Amino acid sequence: MTPAARLSAAIELIDTIDAQRVPAAKALKEWGTAHRYAGSGDRAAISGLIWDVLRRRASSAWIMDEDTPRARMLGMLKLERGLDTEAIAALCDGSRFAPAPLSDGERSALTSRSLDAAPAHVAGDYPEWLDATLAQVFGEDRVAEATAMASRAPLDLRVNTLKAKREKIAASTAHLGTTLTPWSPIGLRIDLGADARNPGIHAEEDFIKGAIEVQDEGSQLAALLSAAKPGEQVIDLCAGAGGKTLALAAMMQGKGRLIATDHDKRQLAPIYERLSRAGVHNCDVRTPKGPDDTLSDIHSSADLVLIDAPCTGTGTWRRNPDAKWRMRPGALEVRLKDQVTVLDRAAALVKPGGRIAYITCSVLPPENNDQIRNFVGRYPDFSVIPPSQTMSVLWDKADDFADATIQSPEGLLMTPRRTGTDGFFVSVMKRAG
Repeated sequence: MTPAARLSAAIELIDTIDAQRVPAAKALKEWGTAHRYAGSGDRAAISGLIWDVLRRRASSAWIMDEDTPRARMLGMLKLERGLDTEAIAALCDGSRFAPAPLSDGERSALTSRSLDAAPAHVAGDYPEWLDATLAQVFGEDRVAEATAMASRAPLDLRVNTLKAKREKIAASTAHLGTTLTPWSPIGLRIDLGADARNPGIHAEEDFIKGAIEVQDEGSQLAALLSAAKPGEQVIDLCAGAGGKTLALAAMMQGKGRLIATDHDKRQLAPIYERLSRAGVHNCDVRTPKGPDDTLSDIHSSADLVLIDAPCTGTGTWRRNPDAKWRMRPGALEVRLKDQVTVLDRAAALVKPGGRIAYITCSVLPPENNDQIRNFVGRYPDFSVIPPSQTMSVLWDKADDFADATIQSPEGLLMTPRRTGTDGFFVSVMKRAG
């Protein structure tokens, strides 16, 4: 397919997504099935176009002064891809399979309109109802922060230190274009271009042997900041597919007791194969069976309970741009209740002197600072460990990392703009001994 044909296909797909109200991933999968003549490069390019339009949906419509699939695509090409009017016109020349030529109005909009007078939620590309909440945490920087959350994310890998050292894996994955992550001492990064295909990490020998896992650098750092140690009893209370469970196991060096569980047993399904591949032998996976508590034998004895809390996922917008436009206020309320439930459950598991590491992939204060203040209010024998005391894992980069994050009495916040990671909030609380 030519670049112009890919553009036409992407515009048609956006129209389908709008009309049928289907998730973008589902629409892309169905399109690929129905158009088997399209090669992997075509599919990757069309996917890239659609995800970029979703990233810049509001600002692209504003630039074009029109909210249609075609207008959003044209505006995105200017804002996200950096194409000038003539370059866009060359793609839209009306030839076979190409979009229709630019109208006079479209040319004028591409040439003269900007985001200078756009409202914050338009310039930052986020739902208007979230403006006050984002202003609460970012203030006048919310447009810049949200714009960074709309940018394309790199692909980060975590080196499994139970099996390999980062330097060795960096060499063996050099053909993928890996570089060292800026902050995490166990991470590698692959920067992806606009039309880049998936590098196929799961087919790499290092992945098959369990030496690497796909994990955002922010997620790696969140696990490291929990300071899990060899010999401790550690509980991953919201383990899901096991990403942070694997990170905890490596930190514990195979020594101690690691328990992984989740209220949704379906989420736990991949964890067994992942633990086996990673060479983890000290992890007990507890799958819910009926109404009985899977942790009924744990009574105030855990050294560390890690909560990868259910949340709105606002910190992962650059990976899931579709999610931010599908998010509704009611979803936040549901997540807040879930977080209270899991925090209360964790409090009963931690021994005197033990810790709770509360982590969200959200930038919203109600899920982060507010939850921690409310928790400490309910459980006054817990106090927040100042973030500066949890950063020793970052060695010589601790001071620079501290400067990059947003620190508060409740914890620290990473953002794409400040740390180049997904948005993560981390609070480590210690129970009085």
